[in-house]
Amino acid sequence: MSYVDGFVIPVPKKNLAAYRKITKTAGKVWKQHGALHYCECVGDDLNIKMGLPFPKLTKMKPSETVMFSWIVYKSKAHRNAVNKRVMKDPRILKMMNMKHIFDYKRMAYGGFKVMVDL
Repeated sequence: MSYVDGFVIPVPKKNLAAYRKITKTAGKVWKQHGALHYCECVGDDLNIKMGLPFPKLTKMKPSETVMFSWIVYKSKAHRNAVNKRVMKDPRILKMMNMKHIFDYKRMAYGGFKVMVDL
C-alpha cells in the first residue's frame, strides 16, 4: 500500500497567489525526486456544522483560508528517501529562506499508511 504525507495549513487569503507559486515549484520538485502525486487544495466549503470544522481546527482567522494538501509515495521508506533528496534540492532550500507566507507553527502534518484505496 502507498504512504501519504498530509498537511492542513491556514494561509492568509492575501498570500494565496504567493502560496500557489511556491507550491507549484514544490510539487515539481517532489515529483522529480520520485513522489507519485502532489496535491494542494484550497478551502471552499468550510462552514460545516458537524464534527470539528477545519476553521476551528486551525484557529482560522477571517482573513485566512485553509489548505488541505497531500503527497503520495510508494511506501514509508520511499517517502523517507524522496524527502531526503527534496530537502537537499536548491529550489526547496531557497523557499525555506524566503519570507514566510503562512505561520508554520499552525501547520498540521503527519505521515499516513494507506488503509483503503478504491
